[in-house]
Amino acid sequence: MSNAGRRQVPASATAAGAGRASAADLETLICGVARGDQGAFEALCARAGPAVFGVVRAVVRDPSQTEEVCQEVLLEVWCAASRFEPGRGSALSWLTTIAHRRAVDRVRSERRAAERQLRAASHEVAYDEVAETVEARLDGERVRRCLGSLTSLQRESVTLAYYGGYTMREVAVLLSAPEATVKTRMRDGLIRLRDCLGGTR
Repeated sequence: MSNAGRRQVPASATAAGAGRASAADLETLICGVARGDQGAFEALCARAGPAVFGVVRAVVRDPSQTEEVCQEVLLEVWCAASRFEPGRGSALSWLTTIAHRRAVDRVRSERRAAERQLRAASHEVAYDEVAETVEARLDGERVRRCLGSLTSLQRESVTLAYYGGYTMREVAVLLSAPEATVKTRMRDGLIRLRDCLGGTR
């Protein structure tokens, strides 16, 4: 039969058909995936993909991250299909539960990362302000004298970071100390430096 003679199926009708996939069909496909059937996995992605995408997009919102999370969901389905238990709920419910959990995890992860960046930025600004004040208003001799008043750990942290040009992470590696400890040392050392240099004007 020629292409011209075939009746084309509208994309909207195809999507609607996927949305009406029966629970039995999805369960059968998941069972096939559990046996390692790649064809069943591809069919499952085609049928349940729109529902998974909709759940993830509603939570994550960002298009690129939505795609990434959907890929994570489908990978989990491929790996965990053997854990699906038909008697405990529908196949679609199982799939969308995975999608929702993955989406929420991504949002929380992004939020925590943003909060860490803000905290790090606030510390770096404070350190830079002190360092700039030191360099702009005081000569080398006074700086060396005040550096000598610090503990060895404070002095090493401050010297490596502001005179050696190392990042906090690099300083932590060089001193074999946790990064949080290095930040504390630098903060305390810079406060002492500020007080010392302010008193020697």
